[in-house]
Amino acid sequence: MALYVLYESASGYGLFLAHGIDEIGQNTEAVRSSVDDLNRFGKVVKLAAFSPYESALDALNQCNAVSEEPKLGSHIYEVTKIPCQSNEFVLELLRGVRLHFDRFIENLKPGDLEKAQLGLGHSYSRAKVKFNVNRVDNMVIQAIFLLDTLDKDINSFAMRVREWYSWHFPELVKIVNDNYLYAKVAKYVEDKSQLSEDNLSGLTDIVGDEDKAKEIIEAAKASMGQDLSPIDLINVKQFAQRVMDLAEYRKKLYDYLVAKMNDIAPNLAALIGEVVGARLISHAGSLTNLAKCPSSTLQILGAEKALFRALKTRGNTPKYGLIFHSSFIGRASARNKGRMARYLANKCSIASRIDCFLEKNTTAFGEKLRQQVEERLDFYDKGVAPRKNIDVMKSAIESVDGKEDEPAAAAVNGEEHEETKTEKKKKKKEKRKLDGEEEQETNGVNGSNVEDGTAKKKKKKKSKDENMEDVPAISEGKKKKKKKSRTEDSE
Repeated sequence: MALYVLYESASGYGLFLAHGIDEIGQNTEAVRSSVDDLNRFGKVVKLAAFSPYESALDALNQCNAVSEEPKLGSHIYEVTKIPCQSNEFVLELLRGVRLHFDRFIENLKPGDLEKAQLGLGHSYSRAKVKFNVNRVDNMVIQAIFLLDTLDKDINSFAMRVREWYSWHFPELVKIVNDNYLYAKVAKYVEDKSQLSEDNLSGLTDIVGDEDKAKEIIEAAKASMGQDLSPIDLINVKQFAQRVMDLAEYRKKLYDYLVAKMNDIAPNLAALIGEVVGARLISHAGSLTNLAKCPSSTLQILGAEKALFRALKTRGNTPKYGLIFHSSFIGRASARNKGRMARYLANKCSIASRIDCFLEKNTTAFGEKLRQQVEERLDFYDKGVAPRKNIDVMKSAIESVDGKEDEPAAAAVNGEEHEETKTEKKKKKKEKRKLDGEEEQETNGVNGSNVEDGTAKKKKKKKSKDENMEDVPAISEGKKKKKKKSRTEDSE
């Protein structure tokens, strides 16, 4: 029987015929020794057919079919009508074909096969990277870095505006505390000497409080600040406008980060928040790296310096890292902060793995895990026992699948819940009645035997008591005899 070997290369499919199998006897060692030598291997294996790919797109589709199709062997059998098999002998033949493939194809130039392999590898990897554009976590990493940088820059620029404009209107600092509102007011007021009651409505719209607007106008009338030239006021106004623009861009960037986190890691965002979740992803390098981290590593992620310093000095290791910014750690008492950090890191590890490997985009698991953390807080503070993990995960899976069990529906509907309770009580009463009737029947049947047994037991007890009463009398008689014999001896 002829043996055909199918080889998938970067340039096309090659079908090889292995003849002389009966002479070799399918000896693996014989084929292994002849693989390196083309002359010997060419006598055993010959090219029967070659089907090149039509284009690079066709090559990519065929490569995806080979790597992802679970029943490719049945498809080949339908096309070729040849049964497929794979063993050590076939693998050795394929190794020889792969080694000498460029020699079997006549029109293949040197270097063409390497170029085809390189191009197909790049296109295959590029297609895998672009498989889901919405779940690229690199955008989250860049957004959280930019958000932290903007927070520092806006804070330093706002302090510069306060210091600059305070030379002209120093009383405004104590009245307006918010940096963004201060820049808005500084841009609107400009020259304090021109501020009057006519500007009350405009100041009220900016500040949001009429009393505070009146206070600003009264402070401007009695201000101790120095006058500024028109050029200086223009520069202050332009710089205040830049600060306002940066603050507005920061809000838009935050909204963008929230939207991306809901696409990439919805459960982690629902559990711990978008900003803290994005910081964890950026510190780990990617969502996949974060999913690979154990909960103990995630707990101290961001506190590496303190960890290695503690290991070096043999001190206490840190209890938490970036997850300290979560509201759960702040709400826990000082005694339970370490326990809460360990529990929260465990739930974050579960949420990150669900987000990484679950194809469906849902927040059900994150919401259920958040409820578990809330219950754990109540357990530490009030002693209320939390639910078990298996129950919480079952309810989350049911909510994702859109299926609810009958007990859960009965718990939601109060009437059905009461009916189930009453039915249980009735069943218990019926069981008790049946048990009582069975006991009475057994007592009626075995009544005589029980009475005889009890009578016998009473007789035995009486005989024992009588015997015990006779024992001390006998012992007293013996003592009297001994005393008499002693007195006679003494005489």
